[in-house]
Amino acid sequence: MKLEVSRVVPIVAILFAGTACAEEPPRGFADPVLGRWDLTVQGKDGEYPSWFEIRLRTETQLMAEFVGQIGSMRHAAAVTFANDRLQVHIPAQYENGGDGELVFDGTLEGDRLTGQTRIGDGERREWKGVRAPLLAQTDVNGWGESVALIGDGLSGWHPRVKKHAGCWTVASGILRATPPCVDLITDARFDDFRLQFEFRYPPGSNSGVYLRGRYEVQIQDDLDMAVDPLRIGGLYGFIAPRTNAAAEPNEWQSMDVKLIGRRITVKLNGIEVISRREIPGITGGALDSDEGSDGPLMLQGDHGPIEFRNIIVTPGYRD
Repeated sequence: MKLEVSRVVPIVAILFAGTACAEEPPRGFADPVLGRWDLTVQGKDGEYPSWFEIRLRTETQLMAEFVGQIGSMRHAAAVTFANDRLQVHIPAQYENGGDGELVFDGTLEGDRLTGQTRIGDGERREWKGVRAPLLAQTDVNGWGESVALIGDGLSGWHPRVKKHAGCWTVASGILRATPPCVDLITDARFDDFRLQFEFRYPPGSNSGVYLRGRYEVQIQDDLDMAVDPLRIGGLYGFIAPRTNAAAEPNEWQSMDVKLIGRRITVKLNGIEVISRREIPGITGGALDSDEGSDGPLMLQGDHGPIEFRNIIVTPGYRD
């Protein structure tokens, strides 16, 4: 994803506007809405995924983390819940030029949320939310037959949008994106799997690989930079790599990823930089928020030039 200028936004939770002597809500008041929610928003050009997690700041105050259609995880500025009505205020990131805020108004009915969201310009859109699934916590029982995903052409792949569809090419076993370009998606879908591949980029470039089409592992020219969830080897916006294992630009690098349920392990250039960490939710740019289903691999091609080779997927299986 795009390099982001650090913008410090305090986590502020505001409960029930009123006078200073207003009675605080009782302990447990927000239990029905606490947790992770997979959201679907009806946008101008169709549905897009989103996500938030509602948590306690204190027993009488709330806070939240949020992922929108684009960008990285960010903290809500204010969260209220009363009489089955939820309201979440989120600072804009790339939406509306980064100005204003997003507001999600919703009503809780059982384990579903429905409501409207508005962006800084006042436009309103319908949204719905379901509780994010836990996903399997146990390891796979074994591994199936490995499959190579790069052949003589683009068979088995399709562009996310038709615009610039010819910007991905295959030659001598190298899958290459030349800007202006789009994301490229496998026709095949995967559940638990091991993914191995090599990649190469020029100085300053930026890409990523989306696992099940929802969770981006960052690929970016971050040589000698401090580690951060937005940088190479990280689970974008959520999990920072333990060390920066990037090689020089224009050199072939390797990545080895295991995704089992929500648990992710990442090796970058032979160094384990993420070890069996739990993925909280979808990352910006995801194809959907249906976390309980399998999904494709997606290579990010809408930023800088990128090359891939030797992409191999080995599915895991359970008894």
